[in-house]
Amino acid sequence: MSSLISAIGIANPENRLSQQNIYSFMVNAFALSPDHAARLKSIYDNSGINYRYSVIDDFDAQPVDFTFFEPSADLEPFVTTHKRLQIYQEKAIKIALQASQKCLSHFDDQITEQITHLITVSCTGMYAPGIDVDLVEQLGLKRTTERTCINFMGCYGAINGLKAADYICRADPKAKVLLVSVELCTLHFQKTNTLDNWVANSLFSDGSAAALIEHSDNQSGNGTGLMIENFYSEFLPESRHEMGWFVGNTGFEMKLTSKVSKQIRKNIKGVTDRLLQKAGLTKEQIELYAIHPGGKKILEAVEESLELPEESNTFAYEVLRKYGNMSSATILFVLQKILNAGMLSNQRVLSFAFGPGLTVEGMVLKVC
Repeated sequence: MSSLISAIGIANPENRLSQQNIYSFMVNAFALSPDHAARLKSIYDNSGINYRYSVIDDFDAQPVDFTFFEPSADLEPFVTTHKRLQIYQEKAIKIALQASQKCLSHFDDQITEQITHLITVSCTGMYAPGIDVDLVEQLGLKRTTERTCINFMGCYGAINGLKAADYICRADPKAKVLLVSVELCTLHFQKTNTLDNWVANSLFSDGSAAALIEHSDNQSGNGTGLMIENFYSEFLPESRHEMGWFVGNTGFEMKLTSKVSKQIRKNIKGVTDRLLQKAGLTKEQIELYAIHPGGKKILEAVEESLELPEESNTFAYEVLRKYGNMSSATILFVLQKILNAGMLSNQRVLSFAFGPGLTVEGMVLKVC
């Protein structure tokens, strides 16, 4: 009696940006002195990221060609939250639709009629009627499809989406749940000259991922799947103020201190032990890892605390390098890499994602 991730599809906006080009934009946007520019370059050079994606053209354009920001040296008047969410409403559905179609392409044409539930995940925008209704209409799902929206939970939101999908499939073995995460993080660029903003602006990217979850006794496809075995959630109250996500007048404002990776390094072993105890497993029974690549320092903190070789996070480093941090969608990109890699059946996967709280969401999956 288990739930199964049968397929995952991913998508990004068309603007693929090199870290070097984004760095050049940031130096100008922050009006950095040569010393500060050199310090920012060190952050970018050590980010582990080569490319990121954005729905905004301006990060790779000259000020005279700006369409999102004002074509002025200081970008003033700065972009309002209203304008940012208007663009979210226009762009998010297009990327989410692409990811969903790629996911569903693994099945026959009848799959859209069989989907019973839709779960959408996002922390970078919202509107109502929302992206859930738009997906039902544009994918051709039944109007009776039950819809659940998970919003503003940060980078661990997709694991909560998987958790909800698992509960649904265990309660109703005939259920088929489409989970869609879409994040347009770059819409919320902030230019206040702080270290928190330097770090946040060096990491975040735009993308969407969609997964089909169904009961293992009622599987639609014949390919590799990921059996959902256990979930575990814990937040660290002493780290409450190290990461935050707030609505401001000029977009959503990220608080991300340098202590996040230190808190993960300090606490992740205990969290892992408690997750494995709940799952009735030992660390030796875990063959694969799917850690949310929130940043290179976060992956290194997990490796150090759990005494893992760097290659254990191969899939996470690859996603970070090619896409950057796409908030909640990112962990699904990592799992998609595992599905496509053709891993051996029965290998167990330990996965974590992190977000405000400081919250750690974990799960154990099994390749099948």
